[in-house]
Amino acid sequence: MNLPANIWINGRIASTAEARISPFDHGFIVGDGVFETLVARRGNPFTPTRHWKRLCASCEAMSIPAPAFETCLQAMREIMRANNLDDARVRITITSGDGPLGSDRGDSAPTMTVVATSLKPWPPTESVVVVPWVRNERGALAGIKSISYAENVRALARAHASGAGEALLANTRGELCEGTGSNVFVVVNGRVQTPPLSSGCLAGVTRALALEACAAAGVTVEETELPVSVLTSCDEAFLTSSTRDVHPLARIDQREMPGVSGVMTQRVMKAFQDFVAGRDDP
Repeated sequence: MNLPANIWINGRIASTAEARISPFDHGFIVGDGVFETLVARRGNPFTPTRHWKRLCASCEAMSIPAPAFETCLQAMREIMRANNLDDARVRITITSGDGPLGSDRGDSAPTMTVVATSLKPWPPTESVVVVPWVRNERGALAGIKSISYAENVRALARAHASGAGEALLANTRGELCEGTGSNVFVVVNGRVQTPPLSSGCLAGVTRALALEACAAAGVTVEETELPVSVLTSCDEAFLTSSTRDVHPLARIDQREMPGVSGVMTQRVMKAFQDFVAGRDDP
């Protein structure tokens, strides 16, 4: 694993070899924190305002003080310069700071880190599997970009063991929900559909952009409850995420899918690219 040379931590640049986070940090102890991942191209973070607003919403839900927008923007630019990156995958992480060994919190200031690594391209299409675990749409962390990712670690490991690159999950009602790090769209009889936020899926930034792009291009997208079984009969499917953009699916479990040749998938991909072209902060 190649680590970046430097990270941004609590307002300063530190070498990765020397950077230190307290062993009592509540993010380390119990996963008490939130994060955002976004991409930067040509030295400019993409959709920083949308990501910052979601970060603030997660912080508010978790009762963690949120950083100012300019703090986040400056930190991202500083760490990209420090690591000589123009195109980067950038992650902002905020924890509640030092705390006791249990679930109670301490009274220390939050910990904030910003990490930038090289942006690696995804393959043209993705394969997914449906895993047996579910999202709890009524859970305390539903809709929050929490660093508590152990469920996703297990789900993604199951996907990789099956030769897939992403795992899809249903919710407790048996409805299609999301991937471990992506939102999912399906095409049924020419209609583009995606689970609503009430399914428990994260309010993905790229999901929102795709919905707006489709509306601008005259492509109707239905946000509707979908049985997870729709994955056995849909005509096309694709993922959205900040690092993937619109990513066609070539296989769901053992079922072959059209991938990039899907007619509606192509329309959505074009609508998305047209919508964001030349814009760093749409």
